[in-house]
Amino acid sequence: MAPTSTTTIFLILGNIWFWTLFFSNTCKATSPAPKFPAILVFGDSTVDTGNNNYLKTLFKGNHYPYGLDFPGHVPTGRFSNGKLIPDFLASMLNIKESIPPFLDPSLSDNNLVTGVSFASGGSGFDDITGVVGGIVPFSKQIEHFKRYIVRVQGIVGEKEAKKLISSALVIISAGTNDFGFNIYDMPTRRFEFNISGYQDFLQNKLHLFIEELYELGCRTMAIAGLPPIGCLPIQITAKFKTSHDRRCIEEENLDALVYNKKLARVLPKIQSLLPRSKIVYADVYEPLNEMINNPLKFGFVETKRGCCGTGFVEVGPFCNALTPVCGNVLEYLFWDSIHPSQAAYQHLSIYLEEKVIPKLLNDGNQSHTRFDQTG
Repeated sequence: MAPTSTTTIFLILGNIWFWTLFFSNTCKATSPAPKFPAILVFGDSTVDTGNNNYLKTLFKGNHYPYGLDFPGHVPTGRFSNGKLIPDFLASMLNIKESIPPFLDPSLSDNNLVTGVSFASGGSGFDDITGVVGGIVPFSKQIEHFKRYIVRVQGIVGEKEAKKLISSALVIISAGTNDFGFNIYDMPTRRFEFNISGYQDFLQNKLHLFIEELYELGCRTMAIAGLPPIGCLPIQITAKFKTSHDRRCIEEENLDALVYNKKLARVLPKIQSLLPRSKIVYADVYEPLNEMINNPLKFGFVETKRGCCGTGFVEVGPFCNALTPVCGNVLEYLFWDSIHPSQAAYQHLSIYLEEKVIPKLLNDGNQSHTRFDQTG
C-alpha cells in the first residue's frame, strides 16, 4: 500500500533530524579542543576591547567609523576598524570569536569564564600615564582582576576557578603610551629619567605587575614588546611639519629596540623566580617593521598615515562620524593615526600564533590541566 502524505512527512522530518544530529556531532568531534580555557588581557588601547565605553573619558572608540569592519559593522570600543589581536587569538585557539571587555555589565557567565579584557585605552605601566584622562591604570586593572576571580568562583566554584586561572593565557600589552605621553610628546618624566633609566623604571613596574598576577594564580603569560613607535603616523606628524617629508623617526625606533632587548633578557629571569610559570616575550616590533618596509607583501599600499581622515592626527574623538575614511582600508597598515588596522592586527596575530604560542605550550609548562565549567 502506498504511504500516506502524513507518513511521508514524518519520514522526511525524521531524516532531517537524523542528518542534523549526525553533522552536529561530527563537527563537535572534529573541532579541536581549546589550547587554553580562557584569555585574560591587560594593557592599553591595542588590547582594550571596550572597557573605556564605561568610563568618563573622552578617549573612546565606541562611535563610527570605529568598528566599520567588525562583525555587524558596529563600533564596540575597539580602537580599530575591526578585531584586535586578543580576538583573533581567541578564535585561532578555539576559545571563542572575540574577547569582551570586563566592564560590560551584560557579560554572560560563559563569556566571563572564557576570558575578558581588563585593558584601558590610554593606560601604561607608569602610574602617571593617562592619569588625567579618566582611564583604568594598571593598578586598577589588577583590582578588576580580583573582582573577576570572585565572580568566576561564584560561577564554577573555588577549585575550578583556581584551575582556570592557572591554565589561562594572560596577555600584557603596554608601554607605547608611557613613552609617547611622558618622554616624547609631553616630556613629564624627562626631568627625572634619561631614556635608559625610564626603560628600566617601566620594566620594574612590569616585573611587579607580573608578580601580582602570579600571586593571584596566573602562570602562563605573553608579554608584548614595543612597536616601532617612530613609525606611528601621529609621531611622524609631531616631528615633520610637511606631508611630503614623512618618514619614521629612527631615534624613537632605536629606543623601542633597546627596550625590547632588555625585556627579552629580563623575562626569563622573572620566570626563573616564579615556579611553574611560563613567561614569554612577544615581539611585535619585527613583524610590524616588516609590514612597513615590505608593504606590498602584505597587501598594503599606505604605511605613513591612517585610513581615518587625513591619517596624520585623527584618533579617538577626532576620528568620528563626520570624518571621511579611505577608499580601501585593506591597503592601509594603520586605521587611525596611532592604531593598526584590522588587517595589520590579523597579520600580527598569525605571527604570534606561529612564533609565541608554541613556546607557551611546550612541556616545560605543566599548568594546562583540563577545566570543567560545570564546577
